[in-house]
Amino acid sequence: MPGGKKKKKFSPAKLGRSMVLVILALVVVYLLGGSIYTLRENEYAVVTTFGVPGVVGEPGMHVKIPFAQEMTRVPKTINGFSIGYDRETNESIDAESFMITRDYNFVNVDFYAEYRVTDPVKYMYHSEDPVAILKMLTQSYIRDTIGLYDVDSVITTGKNEIQASIKEKIMTRLDQEDLGIQLVNITIQDAEPPTSEVIDAFKNVENAKQGKETSINKANQKRNEDIPAARAKVDETLKTANAKAEERVNEAKGQVARLNELYAEYKKYPLITKQRMFYETMEDILPDMKVIITKSDGSTQTMLPLESFANIEMNTPDAGNTEEGGAADAEN
Repeated sequence: MPGGKKKKKFSPAKLGRSMVLVILALVVVYLLGGSIYTLRENEYAVVTTFGVPGVVGEPGMHVKIPFAQEMTRVPKTINGFSIGYDRETNESIDAESFMITRDYNFVNVDFYAEYRVTDPVKYMYHSEDPVAILKMLTQSYIRDTIGLYDVDSVITTGKNEIQASIKEKIMTRLDQEDLGIQLVNITIQDAEPPTSEVIDAFKNVENAKQGKETSINKANQKRNEDIPAARAKVDETLKTANAKAEERVNEAKGQVARLNELYAEYKKYPLITKQRMFYETMEDILPDMKVIITKSDGSTQTMLPLESFANIEMNTPDAGNTEEGGAADAEN
């Protein structure tokens, strides 16, 4: 058409080049997207370069070579599995929990095991399924250990000891197998006899044991209260006895001193001393006694009280030289 614009002709070559560019762009985007990955803090990355593994543990963004490197994520966190029950439904798995004890009793025991990866490369390549191996080892050592204890220990008093023994055995075996995982902990979740009658019997046993512990604690408390009181009473008794002993010793010493003084007087004036002792004794025995003195002329004299007579006799000048100073008759 004269004076008009010419129409552009369709060019297959240009279309082909455009499609190639688009495809190349998509390939580049795909390669770039597949070569960039991000690690979280709770993850390892095992990167294999032409089959040779390596570990990336730093969190953040990382790049791998497309087609030449492959990356697998391995968790750093502690994971776990149950034995004897299903964690999701909480239903019992009798094939795992049903065991026999040393005293030939049956018991259902549930366990929960926790583990973590310590070497991602060994975890990935030393075995096909290290967690499954750990679970089989755990089940084996659980049955072996439960068989060494009686049913009472498994259900009540021996749980901590059983757990520690199983853990030690598994950790020793894992060091030998070198699977790249480590057992963190294993705990008994539940332990009970397989029938309700036996359960009730063991509950009664447990209640009896608790009652025994309560009685022992009360007895110890009573002992702790009574012993100090008894010791205080003993101390008081000893002090009283010592005081009485000292008092009697002092009294005896006083009597000895008095006898010594009396003996000294007796050596000087034997007759007067004997008379004085006689009168003092009679005064103590017969305080109301009358003393009548008969004189040579036939008259009598009554001396009351007795101390007056004793004093007169003691004050007589020739009393110490006379063996007999008169005749005395005692009447009641």
